[in-house]
Amino acid sequence: PFPKGSFKISSARQIETLRGLGLDRIRYVPARSDPPPDVDVAPAEPRAIDASHGLGSGVLVEQAPADPGPKEDDAQRQRRENAQVIQAQNDSLAQCDKQFDDAIRQYRKVVERIAQEPKEAASLCGQLVGSLVGDMLAQSESSIRLLSETTGDRAWMHPVNVTVLSLLLGKALGLPAQELQQLGIAAFLHDVGKSRLPDRLRLADLNFTPSEYRLYQSHVAHGVSVAIQLGLSPEVQRTIGEHHEMIDGSGFPRQIAGTDMSLGGKVLGLVNRYENMCNPSRPSAAVTPHEALSLIFAQMKDRFDIAVLAAFIRMMGVYPPGSVVQLSDGRFALVVSVNSTRPLKPRVIVHEPSVPKEEAVILNLEQAPTAGIRRSIRPDLLPRAAIDYLSPRARICYFFERATDPARSEAVI
Repeated sequence: PFPKGSFKISSARQIETLRGLGLDRIRYVPARSDPPPDVDVAPAEPRAIDASHGLGSGVLVEQAPADPGPKEDDAQRQRRENAQVIQAQNDSLAQCDKQFDDAIRQYRKVVERIAQEPKEAASLCGQLVGSLVGDMLAQSESSIRLLSETTGDRAWMHPVNVTVLSLLLGKALGLPAQELQQLGIAAFLHDVGKSRLPDRLRLADLNFTPSEYRLYQSHVAHGVSVAIQLGLSPEVQRTIGEHHEMIDGSGFPRQIAGTDMSLGGKVLGLVNRYENMCNPSRPSAAVTPHEALSLIFAQMKDRFDIAVLAAFIRMMGVYPPGSVVQLSDGRFALVVSVNSTRPLKPRVIVHEPSVPKEEAVILNLEQAPTAGIRRSIRPDLLPRAAIDYLSPRARICYFFERATDPARSEAVI
């Protein structure tokens, strides 16, 4: 009657009592038993015994499991779980880095084939964008992920960065797959016209002479020409032609107003400006992602469609990935991922001197109700120890990953 208790059988009467209970099986511990002289010591494996052993035929006797050894204490369990989380977050980042690098290589192939193999170039572009759209739509919720420090030519990274953010914004605006495909192709090729300019004019420069600036602006028309050469749709051609236009008519090359702009042009124009602010041709002119959003909203909102801008701010969060922040407890942190459904609660890496940098676990602020963000801070104002630990990115590159389950705690900080 006490299945978790233990007792030692000492008489035949107790055996009869057990037989009368109608049990199918019992559990016993050979090492703590004294078998009668005419009964061999029970083997380690479970076996059936007959009536001569005193319990009746057909009763299965099970050996108790061996002692599993010392139990894992809380500290050991926490270290093991943190190691699993670190491995998972590193694997996810490595996958995002790889996909971004693959997209850069694909972009270079497209540019190299335009002149001699335009159909092949168009096919490569469509395949890449189609893969991105398919992956993005397969995820009910996506997080925007800050990538590792990236090296290489900005001219190759810029179109990929703009493509990823444009597709995410298009998804946030509810565009169907076909329209996302057209937007993605336009974003991927929006600067391809610069390949027809002299090298020194491919990046905007405040020191351009008026004639040089007009020549720089011609990259938009060259881009539309390339889209026609590749046989791309009128929607893609139009979006490429509008990627520097503003709804207040201050853009170029045609100074068209917002009522005459396509939705794709409005999306691409906003994302292109944000990316250029975070990753300008002169690194000294770069602003943080948080500053870029703040400047666009405070000083440039008349240049962008208000609905598109609102969706972009919701998507990126108040503190976009790449922002350096100070938490409510005074610690510094780097925002590495934002889920647009919880824009005020990003995932961050916290400067914690007691934890080695390579063992830093991403903290989901959604799961840390007492930890909030006090303010954004420029990386150059951080203490040297925090700069070395957090490694703020000189170049801000993004990709998307499947959003983690908000109910799952990711770290104990």
